Amino acid sequence: MNLRILLPFGVFAEKANVLRVVADTTDGSYGLLPHRLDCVAALVPGILTYEAKDCGTVYVGIDQGVLVKAGAQVTVSVRRAIGGSDLGQLKDAVERDFLKLDEQERNVRTAVAKMEGSLMGRLAEFENDR
Repeated sequence: MNLRILLPFGVFAEKANVLRVVADTTDGSYGLLPHRLDCVAALVPGILTYEAKDCGTVYVGIDQGVLVKAGAQVTVSVRRAIGGSDLGQLKDAVERDFLKLDEQERNVRTAVAKMEGSLMGRLAEFENDR
């Protein structure tokens, strides 16, 4: 298989002769082998593992995104990715950087939703006053 890991601003990694890919999805851990049927999966922050003929097992910390397998091409599109050889440090980095940021984003979205609700209420009051 051929693996491409894409970020919003470019290509993080591109690897040929990949034997297997394992990623965390919304439905649990998901493994891909070369002859698996084509598929699409929503990814959650975690560790993506792939094994290639020339470099062995490689670990990449990824943020949420999408995995698409079409034929021999596996494309992973994520917001952020971190490479590393120490699995423990990589796991800590994912938890610290990606999961914490997701919590902050949820808080911001909640605040924006409240502001939008308040604005809509005031617009409704303004409309009723006319």
